[in-house]
Parts: sequence; C-alpha cells; structure tokens
Amino acid sequence: MSIAAPSRFNPTTPASGQTSYTGALALVTTLFFMWGSLTSLNDVLIPYAQHVFNIKLDASMLIQTAFFSAYFIFSIPAAKIIDWIGYKRAIIVGLLIMAAACLSFYPAAKLPSFPFFLFALIVLATGITVLQVAANPYVAILGSPDTASSRLNLTQAFNSLGTAIFPWVGAHLILGTAAGALAHTPSKEADAVVRLYVFFFTAVLLILATAISLFKLPTMASAGHNLGEKVTDSMWKHPNLVFGAIGIFVYVGAEVSIGSSIANYLALDNIGHFISSSTVPDPGVRYRAALADAARYISLYWTGAMVGRFVGSALLQKIKAGRLLAFAAIMAAILVIVSVSGSGRIAMWSILSVGLLNSIMFPTIFTMGIAELGPLTGDASGLLNMAIVGGAIIPYFVGRVAVLLNERYYPQMMQGETSWGQGLHYALIIPAFCYLYILFFALSGSKPNSERYARG
Repeated sequence: MSIAAPSRFNPTTPASGQTSYTGALALVTTLFFMWGSLTSLNDVLIPYAQHVFNIKLDASMLIQTAFFSAYFIFSIPAAKIIDWIGYKRAIIVGLLIMAAACLSFYPAAKLPSFPFFLFALIVLATGITVLQVAANPYVAILGSPDTASSRLNLTQAFNSLGTAIFPWVGAHLILGTAAGALAHTPSKEADAVVRLYVFFFTAVLLILATAISLFKLPTMASAGHNLGEKVTDSMWKHPNLVFGAIGIFVYVGAEVSIGSSIANYLALDNIGHFISSSTVPDPGVRYRAALADAARYISLYWTGAMVGRFVGSALLQKIKAGRLLAFAAIMAAILVIVSVSGSGRIAMWSILSVGLLNSIMFPTIFTMGIAELGPLTGDASGLLNMAIVGGAIIPYFVGRVAVLLNERYYPQMMQGETSWGQGLHYALIIPAFCYLYILFFALSGSKPNSERYARG
C-alpha cells in the first residue's frame, strides 16, 4: 500500500543546461541552518528541564520524544499541505508555525510548565517537518542525480553549522558556567529561554518568511506527479526505500541519543572530570555544577557533523555513496564501543568524535532510499521523514535504561532526581547497534531494483 500523499511539486520544467540554481539553493540552505539551530537546542533544554522541573534523565528525554514525534504525525499532512498550496507557500506556513511555537515558550518558561513546554516543542517540530518534507527532495533533484548525495550533504553542512553554534549559545545563556551554576536560578534560566526563543528566533523566522515570499523559486518536474494522476508503481516494491526508512529511524535515534546525553555523560567524574572533588566535595553538587561546562561540548559533537558534511560533499564526488556510508557506520560503532568500554578523556573524545561520522549519514541514506522512485519520490520523502520518529523513541529508551541501571546498581549515587551513577555510560552502547544496521543498509539494503534484480 502506498502512502496517499502526492508529490510536493506541481512543476514547470526549467530549461536543461540553462538554469542556475545557486540563488534557490542558497535561500533553501538558510532553512537547513534554522531548523538545525532550533533542533540542537533540545540537547541544552534537557539538563535545563532536569533542574527546573526536578525530573530524572528519562523524563527529560521526553523533550526529544515530543519533538521528534511530530515528524511521524505530521509528515503526511505536511505533504498534503504542500500539494494544496505549493511548496513555496508551504515553506512560509512552516516558518510561521515555528514562529508561533517560539512565542509559546514564554508561558512555558514563565509558569513554568513542563507539559506546556512539550506542547511548544511539538508545534515547533511541526513547522520544521513542513520545511523538511519540502526541502530535502527539492535539494536532491535540484541538479544532476549523480551528485544528489553531494548536494544534500552540502546543504546539510549548513544545517550542522546551526547545530554547532547554538548549543554553545544556549548552554552559555541558559545554563551559565560551572562556577556560577549554583547561583543560576530557575527564574534566570527562564529569562534566558524567553530571550532566545521569544525575542531572537521569532524575529529571525518572520524575517526569513518575508524574504522567501518575495523570492521566485524554480519548480522541478522530475520528481512529481499531479493530483489525481494514477501511478502504477508502489513504494513498497522498492526495498531500498523500506530499508532506508529503517536506516533513517536508527540513524536519527542514535545521533539524537548521543547528542541528548552529552551533558549528563561528560558531567560524570570519571568521564569529563570538570570539577575536582577537592573544590566541591559533595558529589551531587559537583555533578550539577559540571553540567553547565559539559553542555558546551555539545557544540563540538555537532561541529564534527558540520566538518564531516563539507568533507563528505567533496568525497561523494569521487567515492560511491554506499562505500563511504559503510565506512562511516563501522567507525561510528567502534567509537561508541570504545567510549562505553573506557573512561576519562578517551571515553569523552571518542563519543564526541561520533559526530564526524554521523555527518554524511542522513543525506546519503535519504538519497539512496529514494533512488529510482521517479514519480513516487514525493511519497517516499514523506515516509523517510516519518522515520525521523526514531529520534523520539531511541533517546527515551537510552535514558530509561540509564535510569534503571542507576537505580539497580548505583542507588548510593543519587540525590532526589539527580544521579551520577554509571547507568548512562553503559546505556550508550545502544547507538552502536543502530550503526551496525546502517552498515547493513550501506552494503546490501540500499541496492535499487535495477541492481537488486539485475540478471547476471
């Protein structure tokens, strides 16, 4: 059964060889930057929520559950919106939804209310979903099919630029520093959330929506079919798409699990060791204070993804996408295992280095997943975007395993809702299994039908 969501484009074919897409790509790239910035701030909001709402690690992971659930729920409705009003207007609608969500952070932070906080994140992710369903396939077909992975890697690199910058900004504004963490009250943190979301991001999103409304974007015919047009093919007859959807699910789950855990993971004495026990003798106080400095390293994790995407964009011009994806997957799995097996700086830098290997995964899995889908490309994009729900499920699972391990084996390392036991250290083995599946996809699952069923 195919998803009843037609293509995102009602196209007019540009003249082959005569059209420059530089301006369109540059403008669409700003969308990647914006949703990367806002998505990465969730990693900072997790320790913030633990402090303000007095909740455990697994409950704070509901931030990611709420956010990424929107991809599963709203990807197909987003495709419908794009069919009804066109992709340009849908992008504007998506930006306006995001702006409204940023405004709703005011009551969420000021009350404060964790349920309202989660609601604001769901609305924010809904707007981002509209942008993603339109922008990813748009970039993939905005040029030669042979360089689609390279092109999408390049735009994703600017997505990673946002994810590299704003965790540091958010950690500095919201969590403060380790030295001042104890004096950083919930009301001060709430004021920082309001300044960042309500004032800054709302203004930027409205400006961007205005700019896009005034810009003429080209339309593409190669991945579209019109409303009411019958298509005899089915998405489910393309194993590379089905395996690709699972690949997106586990990739996003692994990437978000690690990013969401960095602050809590590095704050452990035997991993980051940011504060000496001679300076702050109480281990609970020391752990909570270390979170502020540990959160800043989230930016390094996402910076690795940014650097890797620029490098990957160039490498994919010369190396087959499947081979490069296989290399990245096996190396990511090894780094996770090294971190879980070790301690100190080795464990710290190996887990941070996974970001570099994550870099090419999403755009490469995406473009290999939609290979040879033709007029079903739009529907396939909706399915792949729904698979981003892995970011809602796997991080919570990692957090839950960490809490259970802490309660079972490290009850003495707990004060109220805060635990500095080694549960998270060992729970992070879960992403390694995700990367092993991606290795399978790269070597076998990604083969399109022309290759999979080719006669010898």
